[in-house]
Amino acid sequence: MMNVTLANKVDQYTTVYLQLHKALKWKVTDSRTLMMAASLYVVKQKDFNLQRFIEISDDIKKNVGMFSTLNSPHRFTIAAMLDVQFENPIEKFFELMEIYDQLIDSKFSRDPFTYLCAYILLSNEVKDDLQTRIERSVSLYRGMKSNHFFLTSSSDYPLAVLLANKEGSVEQLLENIEHYYNKLNQNGFGKGNDLQFLSHVLSLHPANQNIVTERCTTLFDEFKRSHLKLKKMHYPVLGLLSFLDEGTKELDTIQEIVNQLNQQKQFKWHKDLNLIMAINFLMSEKMEDSSLLGTNMYTIIESMIQAQQAVMVASVTGAAIATSSDGG
Repeated sequence: MMNVTLANKVDQYTTVYLQLHKALKWKVTDSRTLMMAASLYVVKQKDFNLQRFIEISDDIKKNVGMFSTLNSPHRFTIAAMLDVQFENPIEKFFELMEIYDQLIDSKFSRDPFTYLCAYILLSNEVKDDLQTRIERSVSLYRGMKSNHFFLTSSSDYPLAVLLANKEGSVEQLLENIEHYYNKLNQNGFGKGNDLQFLSHVLSLHPANQNIVTERCTTLFDEFKRSHLKLKKMHYPVLGLLSFLDEGTKELDTIQEIVNQLNQQKQFKWHKDLNLIMAINFLMSEKMEDSSLLGTNMYTIIESMIQAQQAVMVASVTGAAIATSSDGG
């Protein structure tokens, strides 16, 4: 059964979304952009202030070039990310742009995923200096591209950046990714971009490979037996649930959240995204229980949610702006 905390998260999500929709419905053609922005406040347990949010979004627009992807609705999700993470979001935006320029100098392409990489580098503790981390990210990305040339694209940038902070050589990390990709494919997961994304996510997992693979496979099988409609696009959230010792016990709660979202007129046309939101809300609630997760696990799960949201954000907003050139 859904507890009070989770019920409150669903209510907060709806409230924030409705405020955003009322204020921005003429500026945003795809409501999923606003769904993503609203969910960020829920997952990070941050109060939403519409006026502050609009000010951050407007300041971003004022400080980018005419052809920048941040002149598009993508700025709203970046504004939300900065707002939930930092006390001084506008100052941090200028730092983000400096990191973005460094990424471009290191041959990252000019697209929404590179802004998200800059955000991840800004908001995560970098163990070594920034340029070293960027170079390691580039090496990881090239290795991913070498292993799966047709599957790997700029959408894999955020995972490369997150994985670059993990200990071990680039070769070891790439071997780990390949292990998960091949093993899960043998266990019934379909090959493709979504399985590759899941294999990247699982490579952040601190547990033994066999345990992680078994948990993911069990979740996969249980989802198929449930009323929850699991598609390939949902593979990455199975990676999130695999952090729980008994993630399969949460399926009824997930179903309850999904049902509630599916019944709301503003969300009922986005059932695929509702399942992702339900699992993100569940995991954010589990993260609040310090007895369940150690500090290290908390950081890794937060990174995984962040990476998964980053890819969803860019996928939703990227389609509308893919053809525009970016002036940085």
